[in-house]
Amino acid sequence: MRHFLTLRDYTKEEILEILTLAAKIKKETKNRVYKDYLPRYTLGMIFEKSSTRTRVSFETGIYQLGGIGLFLSSNDIQLGRGEPMSDTARVISRMVDMVMIRTFEQTKLEEFAKYSKVPVINGLTDEYHPVQLMADYLTIQEAGLENNLIAAYVGDGNNMAHSWLMLASKLGFELRIATPKGYEVDEKILNDALSFAKESGAKIVITNDPKEAVKGATVVTTDTWVSMGQEDEKEKRVKDFNGYIVDDEMMKLGASNAIFLHCLPAYRGYEVSQSVIEGKQSLIFEEAENRLHAQKGVMVWLDRQNKK
Repeated sequence: MRHFLTLRDYTKEEILEILTLAAKIKKETKNRVYKDYLPRYTLGMIFEKSSTRTRVSFETGIYQLGGIGLFLSSNDIQLGRGEPMSDTARVISRMVDMVMIRTFEQTKLEEFAKYSKVPVINGLTDEYHPVQLMADYLTIQEAGLENNLIAAYVGDGNNMAHSWLMLASKLGFELRIATPKGYEVDEKILNDALSFAKESGAKIVITNDPKEAVKGATVVTTDTWVSMGQEDEKEKRVKDFNGYIVDDEMMKLGASNAIFLHCLPAYRGYEVSQSVIEGKQSLIFEEAENRLHAQKGVMVWLDRQNKK
């Protein structure tokens, strides 16, 4: 059974194959052509973390592919009352055709997948956010920047930074990650990425200097400093991330054709300035839309692989 839990499980060829499929389906959608790639399929969508883009994109996506999505918050199902993940997986996967989970620990997602009879997609965990990176790279391709790509991630060494590490190390482009001291990426994930980079030719740079990371970059990206569940740390984090805001001055350090990406929600005046968010280099809303198209590619690809 093929699942979509993290990009570390995928080859370069598979990632690009999914993106090619996503681009094809997007073109059809833009022409108001809706093919039933997944006719009468049911996507179970389990949310232990709330979301705007994840819910709307998956629910719309499965509908446009010919199926239906079921929104299941932890309050709606027995997970919220202590039912083991393994039991939930064995029950739900007998009733639906595919499952998307947005949760906290990666281990919970992996346990669900272990016991599931159908493909499982990671809608976000504390360690990885792979569907977002598929949307990001689709946006990069559409901007014509996939060749000689230099990506700079500025901010917290969180699930987004980890997912950028996986994408870069698999596809073989240059990635620079700048985090404040004490907020570095997970050492094991970094070591995995460095190992993959030896095969792909990726160049990975880790620094505490955001200006060094952004200099000459063609893609500049960041994420919120205060993620869900970290609100009590806000004051300390704002202080620790002083100098890490992506503003006009920082964007000027990038290449002349550089674009700005952000997975959203964005907190203007913290990790990014209002002028950059609304500026001509920002493709954040194209990127957000591409969650819909990239995830349709993932769902259709998984279905085809698991039918082989």
